[in-house]
Amino acid sequence: MNEPVLVAAQGILFDMDGVLLSSIGSVRRCWRRWAKMYGVPNAEEYEVPHGVRAIDIVKSLRPDIDPQEGLRAIEEMEVEDVGDLQVLPGVKTLLAGLPLERWAIVTSSTRRLLLARLKAAGLPVPERIISADDVERGKPDPEPYRRGAELLELRPEECLVVEDAPSGVGAGKAAGSRVLGVLGTHSAAELHGADWIVGSLEGLAVKVDPKGLELRFSPVA
Repeated sequence: MNEPVLVAAQGILFDMDGVLLSSIGSVRRCWRRWAKMYGVPNAEEYEVPHGVRAIDIVKSLRPDIDPQEGLRAIEEMEVEDVGDLQVLPGVKTLLAGLPLERWAIVTSSTRRLLLARLKAAGLPVPERIISADDVERGKPDPEPYRRGAELLELRPEECLVVEDAPSGVGAGKAAGSRVLGVLGTHSAAELHGADWIVGSLEGLAVKVDPKGLELRFSPVA
């Protein structure tokens, strides 16, 4: 563990899965069911690429089908499979201390799935959301995080992006934001593009003042 660092930001853009909550069990079960339904080879062993929009995964696995049909099928499965979602350490305390106008969720999930997972996890629904439905190009394209900064009426460089996946780290950096990586779904080596990496959000303290936010944490890398 390194010495604590202080980072000033005007707003925070959170990814959802792997940052605020863990839905890895549901994701794995549902995508393997979907893969078997659609005849994907080795469906029982399929590992979904984390942090990528479902519609982009559908297109890569079965480019011959109607992508909206495939998206509806996986969305329905995942919305119904929320029984074992877990809120990640430190998240509830952190969100409770943030002014609503200072944070947003920027996720590769559809809005319907995002709302279902937040409800199941007992987490607050932010006023500002960028979901897979709101962008033409998903992560690692910078569009989602640029749109997220716009929702906060900020420039991307004024925002701290919090991510757990290489695609999201790449999107945040390409947008011009600083990125805090969170371990869980990927190793520190896989998140090498992040400015800092922490083990969880449990040790992240935020001080709020009229000028913005001051974040204090001890990075592992």
